[in-house]
Amino acid sequence: MPLLSIPIRVYYEDTDTAGIVYYANYLRFLERGRTELLRSLGIEQSALATRHIAFAVRSVNAEYLKPAKLDDLLVVETQVASVGRAQVMFHQVVKRTDATQETLLLEAQVRVACIDPALGKPIAMPQEIHQQFTTLTEKSA
Repeated sequence: MPLLSIPIRVYYEDTDTAGIVYYANYLRFLERGRTELLRSLGIEQSALATRHIAFAVRSVNAEYLKPAKLDDLLVVETQVASVGRAQVMFHQVVKRTDATQETLLLEAQVRVACIDPALGKPIAMPQEIHQQFTTLTEKSA
């Protein structure tokens, strides 16, 4: 399955007073994973903005399985699950890694809409981006 993996270290700012990652901070980790996947495809969000194109999260379905803690080294894996005319569904997981094992901490499905940020309305994804996402879903089948 083609996917992109990025490392993320848990810092103090990510945690609550018990040293456990605050649940909403996983959304930031997932955002970084999706951003780096776009970047790996040569898609820069700042360049899209000049074309009045943005990607906005429409829905997140996340299952929190185990907690991440201060100083943990995490891996965020991101893959394209499906592509529509104006949206993409990503499957993402967060794992803790150490020398001996990987532990699945979170599994999420994130639906992202292609929008015109000035209007705040969905628009058709540019053909070249749609094709890149479609190619990724075909490779993972």
